[in-house]
Amino acid sequence: MTSAEGRSSGRTVLLVIAWLWVLAPFGYGVVELIRKVVGLFGG
Repeated sequence: MTSAEGRSSGRTVLLVIAWLWVLAPFGYGVVELIRKVVGLFGG
């Protein structure tokens, strides 16, 4: 593996971790929003 391949692989892992860091709380917020909307309008 060359140095460029190692950096690319490390950058990909960092990018995946960053997206998970953003999407996990966002997904939780969406789930909570749906639960509250169903409770409000669904009875």
